Amino acid sequence: MSDIVLGVGASHSTLMNTDWAKVDHLEDAHRFRDGLERAAERLRAAAPDTVVIIGSNHFRGFFLDMMPAFTIGVGEVLGAGEALTPGGPLPADTDLARHLTTSLVDDGFDPAFSLRLTVDHGITHGLQHLVPDLDIPIVPIVINMFAPPLPALRRCHDLGAALGRAIAADGAGKRVAVIASGGLSHRLPWPKWFETLSDDDRFLVEAWLNGRGSWGDYEVRRRQIIRAAEADLNPAFDAAFLDLVENGDLGPVLDRTTTEIDEEAGNGAQEIRSWIAMLAALGPGARGETLAYAAVPQWLTGMGVAVVEPATTKEKA
Repeated sequence: MSDIVLGVGASHSTLMNTDWAKVDHLEDAHRFRDGLERAAERLRAAAPDTVVIIGSNHFRGFFLDMMPAFTIGVGEVLGAGEALTPGGPLPADTDLARHLTTSLVDDGFDPAFSLRLTVDHGITHGLQHLVPDLDIPIVPIVINMFAPPLPALRRCHDLGAALGRAIAADGAGKRVAVIASGGLSHRLPWPKWFETLSDDDRFLVEAWLNGRGSWGDYEVRRRQIIRAAEADLNPAFDAAFLDLVENGDLGPVLDRTTTEIDEEAGNGAQEIRSWIAMLAALGPGARGETLAYAAVPQWLTGMGVAVVEPATTKEKA
């Protein structure tokens, strides 16, 4: 039996890496970064043997020529290396990854898997700040959070619960941490792939369709589009969601639709799916602690970081 020893949820933004000098004077930016460091300390103290990291894809590993809802990296894992995030081979726990994939299929899911999975900052941003030495093997799980139709929030919760059961049945005696990378409220200047209204929209969809093997060719204009975007944050949504994480009960959001989340908190808030799956994996009785929150318009994102402790054996009983 393996045990989940800690959960972590953390927003990501490549602008934090590339444009730090522009926010170095802001207390909010430091508050979030300090929160990440505290979460990294909690992870070190938990001493996991493996990290299951659940995050999104920003069209550098997956493209519109094939877009699975859930994908597990079961072999090589390669960081895309965009925007100062880790690039190249990352340590992988292939035994646990295969076990999770098989267990999910037996549990009624149909995850895709990859023997050579490229992950972008949807996975690697959180990894570089929470596991900065990159010295713990990972199992990356990528959820489609940007190319509609997206998996329902409740389906992501069920997936997380199935992951928790699979980890408990692993039989390898490992200490496992689960990281959720993404969210909270933010709106990216991205179109729906079937609804392109401007030249920038058409450029992005072309990059998302044809960028496999050449995504770097699209980076300059893509970064220009991102930097030109106006922030659209909803701190009230973020505060309510973090309260649910602290209470260990995400029930009030699980029946929200993709459209409702988009309208209230932005298309980037679809990344709360990773937090939902993480919390479900830790199981009933898990409780969260918000380490930091700051709405950082310079990064276009509500930046939150929280840790989640599993229920003790006594609490489970």
